[in-house]
Amino acid sequence: QLLPWAHLLATPLSCTMPLDDGQRKAAKQKRRRVTHLDEGGNAGDAASYRAPAVKKVRPTQAADKRLIIVLEHACLETVKIGKGYQLLNSTDHANFIRKNNLDPINLRPDITHQCLLMLLDSPLNKAGLLQVYIHTTKNVLIEVNPHTRIPRVFSRFCGLMVQLLHELSVSAKGKGPKLLKVIKNPITDHLPVGCKKICTSYKAEKCVRLRQYLPKAIGEEPVVFVVGALAHGKIELPWVDEDIAISQYAMSAAGVCAKLTDQFEDLWSIH
Repeated sequence: QLLPWAHLLATPLSCTMPLDDGQRKAAKQKRRRVTHLDEGGNAGDAASYRAPAVKKVRPTQAADKRLIIVLEHACLETVKIGKGYQLLNSTDHANFIRKNNLDPINLRPDITHQCLLMLLDSPLNKAGLLQVYIHTTKNVLIEVNPHTRIPRVFSRFCGLMVQLLHELSVSAKGKGPKLLKVIKNPITDHLPVGCKKICTSYKAEKCVRLRQYLPKAIGEEPVVFVVGALAHGKIELPWVDEDIAISQYAMSAAGVCAKLTDQFEDLWSIH
């Protein structure tokens, strides 16, 4: 009868032998080889693997339906106060306005701030069917990227506008796209060819109900609406096709933007 440890005598003992450079390189490459599953569920090695092609999103064509909002007569002007520049407004710069005999009624960048918050937070914008431009009283034309997140606090919005007007663009962190940028005038060069251009004004002779007006006048084509980003006054532009009033009562610019986006969401079945 064999002893309990006798079978160990028949088993060859393993010993570690030093590897040469060629064996060490082959072992290192073997450890790096990983397996994957292809589309059919079969295993393969990483050397022959190719990632599937990523589908590119088709860019918006000129004929695609969308709402284009132009915030006209926006008061976005920088002034040097002390050692730095600030966005001129009637609340923080009362002494500067009084010394320079300016009209505080028209110095309202908060109107543009409210409109941008209303427009960019809308489901219409999140669906990719909204484009916003800003035309200031100093004839500066600004294009707003639909993915821009406008600061909720007005003081931070002022700092953002000062950066934009001095550097001519504001980009996302890292190597992201330009979220805000100053572009060349006139605005008509950036609008789709043949689209209808409508200016909203409380003083317009024609007052319409948007729910009935839009299906007949617009349909599935791109359309431009001009909204005045000012407290008082009427906008007269030579390139618009029609002036309309969307209510028999005076409305704020942010209220007009909210009503327009809401009606287009109903028209294009966006929820």
